[in-house]
Amino acid sequence: MQKITRRDCTRQIATAGLAALGLSQLDPKTALAADEASSGSMKFGLVTYLWGKDMDLPTLLNACERSGMLGAELRTHHAHGVEPELSADGRKEVRKRFADSPVTLVGYGSNCEFHSKDPAEVKKNIEETKRYIQLMHDCGGSGVKVKPNGFPKDIPREKTIEQIGKSLNEVAAYGASYGQQIRVEVHGAGTSELPVIQAIFEVADHPNATVCWNSNGVDLEGKGLAYNFNLVKDRFGDTVHVRELNSSNYPFAKLMKMFLEIDYNGWILLEAHSPPPNKIEAMAEQVRIFNAMTGRN
Repeated sequence: MQKITRRDCTRQIATAGLAALGLSQLDPKTALAADEASSGSMKFGLVTYLWGKDMDLPTLLNACERSGMLGAELRTHHAHGVEPELSADGRKEVRKRFADSPVTLVGYGSNCEFHSKDPAEVKKNIEETKRYIQLMHDCGGSGVKVKPNGFPKDIPREKTIEQIGKSLNEVAAYGASYGQQIRVEVHGAGTSELPVIQAIFEVADHPNATVCWNSNGVDLEGKGLAYNFNLVKDRFGDTVHVRELNSSNYPFAKLMKMFLEIDYNGWILLEAHSPPPNKIEAMAEQVRIFNAMTGRN
């Protein structure tokens, strides 16, 4: 009997998903992209901000399948409508749609932040994070993205760093009880500096609190990309955010090399900012670039 390889399975699943939506079979180049993007250790997917923000869930899954970008981090307040207000049946439907497609629900992109000088606001964001954790647990995701988002005026930085770190410990412990990783996007004025992220994670010592690299320009400042990368590499979680990989203002090829060198086995997620005329073609192009950068072509 002929042995069925993982690549064969990936192609069959992707083709079946398209057929179920009444679409033609994958273009050979796109099929190859789908095979390669789901093989090896690192995987390539999409943050729905901004390319997926106007897509309902069937349209989003269609775009991911056709492009070969087989993972998605769903952003809050987008057209796919995956929000804590979903009923139990609605959550089951989301889970089923992903289960019936080759696309992985990587997790959720929340706007929760813990830097406010108002304790009530911090508590509100902690409770909201817990609702997103429950949502992803029910929908079949594996984690929730949160973020620091700057330093409030007239508050010592050390106090804000400690507050953020303690808040992360609380939501990380809660997330662990639901099997949901907390992914802290490197974000915000001042708080996107990697030495600051390192300081936050000296407080946020719960192992379920992890760093989501965000490919900011500030990564290249100070002692440079490699130095900043090494400050936080031991706390990386299952997601990394990148911009268009053919951008000229960030050394993405070097970044991919560094992730390969540490044998990273999570998701590299495209958080694209440009407005392409055809998003599926643009997504497929990014898959091909990712494959080339990671030695899969």
